[in-house]
Amino acid sequence: MKPYIEASYTPVQYCYREVIEDMITTHRTGKVFYFNAKGEVDCVEGEVVALTELTSKGLFINLAPEATVRIDRIITLFGKPGAAYDEYDAYANACMECNYGEDWEESK
Repeated sequence: MKPYIEASYTPVQYCYREVIEDMITTHRTGKVFYFNAKGEVDCVEGEVVALTELTSKGLFINLAPEATVRIDRIITLFGKPGAAYDEYDAYANACMECNYGEDWEESK
């Protein structure tokens, strides 16, 4: 098994930043589903309290009580699609096209 190498930060569309800033202003709380450092789907719950930029690492949301998530890895933010939603959706649709290594015509 290859070790996981964290993907470099990918800039996100400005609309995702606007949603985050709105949630900070309105003090919304909820669940955030995201790809963690191992590339697995993870979840945290809390209130988005800040959007911070770390030089050469990217933009992060800070949630109270204690969580930090890079915004390009967010799948959903309080039920709204995030920047990584399409990547997650691609996993869900990938198996619909596979036939488990068998040719369908031969298996009839």
